Amino acid sequence: MTEAATFALDLDTLNAMDREEFAAALAGTFENSPWVAEAAWAAQPFASLDALHAAMMDAVQSAPRGTQLAFLCGHPELAGKEAQAGTMTRESVGEQASAGLDALSRHEMGELRELNARYRERHGFPFIIAVRRYSKAEIFERLRSRLAQGSELELKEALAQIACITRLRVEARVAA
Repeated sequence: MTEAATFALDLDTLNAMDREEFAAALAGTFENSPWVAEAAWAAQPFASLDALHAAMMDAVQSAPRGTQLAFLCGHPELAGKEAQAGTMTRESVGEQASAGLDALSRHEMGELRELNARYRERHGFPFIIAVRRYSKAEIFERLRSRLAQGSELELKEALAQIACITRLRVEARVAA
């Protein structure tokens, strides 16, 4: 059974929910961040998935810089300690597995750990990419190339990647 079949809600049902129900229904859409759905709830009713997702992204993009950084730091590293410990969200587990990040060779794992550490040290948050849209090789390539970017540009890129990730997650949960 697909995630969409498991979680599908319709917009009318979502629009009728109180703040707590709304946040619970969209839990996992924004990694460990129920505050995003809680903030977006105030923009109801949503006429479309586009409007719902835009309200949720607006909550993130209009948040203070410190909140944005904490939000980014709440995301797991690719094949990182959360994956090893089994503490990632179901959504992240499925996404990382879709790119083969759950079956890395020793060499790949070592390289990814090194790149993840260098990225976090340089930018202050984990490397974030919409893994469903890339192959394993492309993910490694993007991580290497984004290491050289400035942190301000990387913050914007991380938020753009989150927009892609969360759009796919909203589509899996909410029927248009």
